[in-house]
Amino acid sequence: MNSIRSVFKVGYGPSSSHTIGPARAAEIFAKKNPYSTRFQVTLFGSLAATGIGHGTDVSIKKSFHPAEVSVIWKEDAVLPLNPNGMFFEAFDSSGNVSGSWEVYSIGGGDLKDKSGLVEAAHGCYHHNTMSLIMNEVKREGITLWEYVERCEGKEIWDHLAGVWSVMEKSIKSGLNDEGVLPGMIRLQKKAGLYHARSKQASGVTKDMGILFSFALAVSEQNASNGLVVTAPTCGSAGVLPAVLAFLKKKDKLPQIKILRGLAIAGLIGALIKENASISGAEVGCQGEIGSGCAMAAAAATQIMGGTPAQIEYAAEMGMEHNLGLTCDPVLGYVQIPCIERNAIAAGKAIECAIYALFSDGGHKINLDAIIETMNVTGRDLQSAYRETGKGGIARIWTDFNSQIDK
Repeated sequence: MNSIRSVFKVGYGPSSSHTIGPARAAEIFAKKNPYSTRFQVTLFGSLAATGIGHGTDVSIKKSFHPAEVSVIWKEDAVLPLNPNGMFFEAFDSSGNVSGSWEVYSIGGGDLKDKSGLVEAAHGCYHHNTMSLIMNEVKREGITLWEYVERCEGKEIWDHLAGVWSVMEKSIKSGLNDEGVLPGMIRLQKKAGLYHARSKQASGVTKDMGILFSFALAVSEQNASNGLVVTAPTCGSAGVLPAVLAFLKKKDKLPQIKILRGLAIAGLIGALIKENASISGAEVGCQGEIGSGCAMAAAAATQIMGGTPAQIEYAAEMGMEHNLGLTCDPVLGYVQIPCIERNAIAAGKAIECAIYALFSDGGHKINLDAIIETMNVTGRDLQSAYRETGKGGIARIWTDFNSQIDK
């Protein structure tokens, strides 16, 4: 199984699969064809269907700048390996094709072609299921974060400190930002308002208001093309930072506690990537928000003193109670219902952690089974509910507004 470094990538929103992945692919292809001054990129399937709202073409053109680039959209055609397919072509001075590449943006900024993962993170784990990991930590008498350290090396803490720094900056920037999000929806930014109102509240209302404001802050930064950390995707980037920042503020936690939580979250994310998918185009939003919720629930349980069994239970619930969640972004923007979902999933992650902490960690369905269930459920979903913008809220929004216009 790959390093947790592959789970946490720093990049600009609004989408790891639609902006970070394609931009990265364009940079790689441009380096392979340094003497070409003209390129053509054909986008297929889900990548084409919601690419305009996600700013896919803009990201690709920036990566090729100053070369001339044409983008072709083929939303009704799907390449064989993944719904987010791309075909790059480079041209020489005579107009002849001098290079080509079929590549796929598979979620979380990762790329795959016919040879496998492109520039993949190194595999440093001997186990690829939670059951095997749980057996290992029980046999060795160690915690899950110690298991991560053994596999990754002590240098992982410096890496996670950098990840946490970006997450905190995203929250701070989002809380101070105001105005309207880019795009045709004209959605108002709410993070700062929610945070201000939380200060006037008390008890659980105050706590939830703070938690929501943190999640909104990161998600709104993502929707504004700001710098965020995939957790495990841009579309779910607000869940984990919100939970960690909330616990840090509430309990005045030292940074090492936060970093251990991040390590556990990364482990859960890596397991999901290894055994299923985090791509909304492949398995719906359960692969993004569901994964983010599971990661945050596990991190919260670790921070609040949970045992390995309780941590695994919290992660299982975080995914289980997001099963079947569809990916249906209105007009292709990572705004409705995406931003709100981050806030609600952050609250659910805390609830899963508390529920697990009240238990002894025993339960009938383990995390491995739920990851497999999510994978099968996602692939059973109709394509309209997997990031194409043709079903669910995206379709109802379009139909409703077209009737109003009439």
